[in-house]
Amino acid sequence: MAAPPPAAAGIESLEGLVLDTIISKAGARPAAALACASARLRAAAADDSLWRRFCAEDLGLDAPLDPEDRPLPSFKVAYKVWMESFGMYPLPLVKRVKKFWASLKSWLSENFPEAFKTLCKGVSEAQLKSAEDDLGFKLPMPTKLLYRFCNAQLPFSEDDDANKCISTYGIIGGYAFYDHLVNVHLSPLEQIVVETKEYCREFPEVFNGRKLIVVATSWFHPKTFLLNCSNGELYVGTHNLPIGETIPCVPKSLIRPTDNDMPQDGLLLWLEEHLRRLQNGMVKTRRLGTSRYISLYPEASPSCTSAMTNGVKVRASAVFVPEHPQNGGPRGRSMYTYSIRMSVPEACMLGGVYYSSCQLYARHWIIRSGDRVVSDVHGEGVIGEFPVLSPGQEEFVYESCTPLPRGPGSVEGSFSFVPGKLSRPEGKPFEVTVAPFPLEIPEYIF
Repeated sequence: MAAPPPAAAGIESLEGLVLDTIISKAGARPAAALACASARLRAAAADDSLWRRFCAEDLGLDAPLDPEDRPLPSFKVAYKVWMESFGMYPLPLVKRVKKFWASLKSWLSENFPEAFKTLCKGVSEAQLKSAEDDLGFKLPMPTKLLYRFCNAQLPFSEDDDANKCISTYGIIGGYAFYDHLVNVHLSPLEQIVVETKEYCREFPEVFNGRKLIVVATSWFHPKTFLLNCSNGELYVGTHNLPIGETIPCVPKSLIRPTDNDMPQDGLLLWLEEHLRRLQNGMVKTRRLGTSRYISLYPEASPSCTSAMTNGVKVRASAVFVPEHPQNGGPRGRSMYTYSIRMSVPEACMLGGVYYSSCQLYARHWIIRSGDRVVSDVHGEGVIGEFPVLSPGQEEFVYESCTPLPRGPGSVEGSFSFVPGKLSRPEGKPFEVTVAPFPLEIPEYIF
């Protein structure tokens, strides 16, 4: 039998704990190589506590499971199985994408199980290769890994009834005001190929020669997100998408699709930012008729503002609506939808007197573009209603919209209430403040 290499022979003479420490710090690949040098090194490198550490550090695994969460006999076997499946990708990226999907699935299963059930099993390398062949170009590495772990959501079909059952379950979410309803679903790989080809046929001047794919869409009012597979940038289409008008959805400075150690494209960054907003409560689920959906109206400061006047609490926030027909145009306007939530958490109090209820009868809005007032509006009620608020009731919520000349702006104002009801006032009218809330095109657009 040939003698082991000098380096291996030197390591082999070390004491057990020192040897274990050196192998542990060397990493999984050197450990596997050392195992071929001698029986003692093979035994040292076979210690499963060593592979437990490698699995945790390299893959984020805390149990010996395969990529489909099936149990395996040891961490060493688990590491081997994962390397066979994902060894063609940088391990830090594998760990990052694995963590993203695990965290999103955990949030959905706890907070929105209806949407969790629409997630699909990840695709294979062969399926990715087939999709790339159909499209005629390569997908960015981070996007490929995203789909290896989870093939997004159930696809829409020609069955309208089936589509309606899942229509509000988009994991990106949306908003609803008047007859404008948007709910964005992450598209599965097969739908990406089909819809991208349809867009290429329908809008050849926009798509031909550009490596664009459709990665997310809304079943209700059209809203389309496009990934540029050449530079990794993610865009949302405006109402003028047929003539090529899009808006970036992710800060360009963060996109590094070809970084050797940690490539990141717009889709991965976009999804991670969305997950952060779900986890920190910036966006939450809300009722829509008999269903629920992820509402993109911000729920936390600074995007959502709050004010309390005489016991009446008003919260307000807005969302940029890039796909709205009135967005853009010759005046360069931006369209926003805003959500107003009002309630009486404890009691309505006016002049030291408590009232069991109060009713809204008028509104006043001041809309600014920068420091300039562009609209000063007075009107009766809100969206044709005159809500009555009482302690302990759920928030009264309504949505509306407003255009704004390009550039950041804000909305503020007040609501006029009477104690009791309009049909039987119990005291003098009073004003309830709506704290200024921002109207601005954000860095991340969802």
